Amino acid sequence: MEWVLAADPEQLWPAREQMAFTLGFHIILVPFGVAFTFLMLIANYRGIRHGDEVALRLARRWSQVAAVLFAVGAVSGTVLSFELGLLWPGLMGTYGAAFGIPFAIEGLFFFIEAIFVAIYIYGWNRMKPWPHFWSGVPVVLSGVGGTSSVVAANAWMNQPAGFTLRDGQIVDVRPVEVLFNDAFWYEALHMLLAAYMVAGFTVAGVYAVGMLRGRRDRYHRLGLLIPLTVAALVTPVQIVVGDVAAREVFRNEPAKFAAIEALYETDTHVPEVLGGWYSDEKVHYGVGIPWGASILSGYVPSTEIRGLEEIPPQYRPTDRAVTVVHLSFDVMVGIGTALLGLSAWFGWAWWRRRDLPRSPWFLRATALSGVAAIVALEAGWVVTEVGRQPWTVVGHLLTRDAVTTEGNIWLLFAATVVLYAAVGVATFYVLGLLRKRWRADDDAAAEGTGAETETETETAVPYGPGASS
Repeated sequence: MEWVLAADPEQLWPAREQMAFTLGFHIILVPFGVAFTFLMLIANYRGIRHGDEVALRLARRWSQVAAVLFAVGAVSGTVLSFELGLLWPGLMGTYGAAFGIPFAIEGLFFFIEAIFVAIYIYGWNRMKPWPHFWSGVPVVLSGVGGTSSVVAANAWMNQPAGFTLRDGQIVDVRPVEVLFNDAFWYEALHMLLAAYMVAGFTVAGVYAVGMLRGRRDRYHRLGLLIPLTVAALVTPVQIVVGDVAAREVFRNEPAKFAAIEALYETDTHVPEVLGGWYSDEKVHYGVGIPWGASILSGYVPSTEIRGLEEIPPQYRPTDRAVTVVHLSFDVMVGIGTALLGLSAWFGWAWWRRRDLPRSPWFLRATALSGVAAIVALEAGWVVTEVGRQPWTVVGHLLTRDAVTTEGNIWLLFAATVVLYAAVGVATFYVLGLLRKRWRADDDAAAEGTGAETETETETAVPYGPGASS
């Protein structure tokens, strides 16, 4: 295959595919550990502060979903940890002393998050309102810290710093420089904002579907408004941060930027090419915006952009890799722009009437926005991971030198697919059971059956004795 050079180990292709699969699965869960819990706390705060029973019901139900997704993320994240050692001994054996620092810190954040998730879930009906609310704050903060730590490791691979290499071995590590490398700040902020977009639009989309099916009660309305408001506020900030991040890549990662622009020859007045595929040193069937890439990179058409021709052939990405990076970047930016439009639509209507847009097309767009945000998240990670190839640690370690040369990786890959498929099916099954139970409770409450429902136990006495304390 074009991805694999003749000198590459036979394990390289399946190892890369397995890593891509597991990362692609796990990255979807990250926003729900980072941002969904924040949405949960907003609903909880509103419920306590304003005596809003619907908000408390949302907070409690969202906490149950967060617990399920946290458990799934723990499984998929553990598999990823083992994969780093099993699949990439060249990375961990030589660079583990530096690369492992962010993961050690992430482990501490993970245990803090696990402890307070348990306290928060157990605390319903057992703790007073405000102490229970504050027990959820460490969940959000540890999620942010854990995600930032993992992003620090990825940023270090893109712009390695904080170590001294002598005779092929690390002899000195400076942890602060490893963590806060030059790529950390914009990568971490970009990822955290993306997490809030994904969680916000996805949760809003769920309630938009319910409203399209005729469930226009306050429960669905509030369930849409809280996450959509957060996502709408974050999206324009993300557009600005994304622009800054792209310019930093232009300055510090010229090979990746050349792949993003699918540019072979170093030049000025470079157009911004949308779509198309790269082969034979040019883009086919792309749509060019004159001087666009140069202007976006340096604000003036005369800005010079280094092309792929400046990369030595043995380190140059394949045509297929360039096409994947180029199209993934287009997908990420295109979806981000569309979500910005949806946010502006919502913001304009709320500013004018303090109400949602009345067009059913708004609900349809919101229902699709969560899937679109997930696709954009995946595309962004493709850009940063494939865009770094053929390097694992840029300038120091090639991916073909990092991979294991022992065993049949395809068997391990197959076992991983089976495990993740089982976990995925179980997740949707459990969430489906929760949804079915909640729907039955809501219907029973609406019909006034007189039976004790989940609604009554959650809202009438949401924190047990001393609820007013």
